[in-house]
Amino acid sequence: MGTNDRSENAMFELTGFQRDLLYVIAGSDQPSGQEIKERIGKDVGEVNHGRLYPNLDALVEEGLVEKGQQDRRTNYYKISEEGWQAIERRREWEDQYVSLGE
Repeated sequence: MGTNDRSENAMFELTGFQRDLLYVIAGSDQPSGQEIKERIGKDVGEVNHGRLYPNLDALVEEGLVEKGQQDRRTNYYKISEEGWQAIERRREWEDQYVSLGE
């Protein structure tokens, strides 16, 4: 399966929590894991370390998110080009079924 095939279905393969993480990262400027935890926690309640980081790692492994180092102890996350494309395709798919304001 080529990268394009995988990325076309990427959003459908994710859990709801992983999609939420992707959107939080997309709406932030290279947030750290702690910043992501705080932001998503406002909406879904407390998120523990054991839930957050394996899901962030899964997004990195899928190529939807890039992980970098802010300093020796802190990583940052940002949406990859493939991640932006997956979000765009998901929104187009949603628009087929849900039209807001029309």
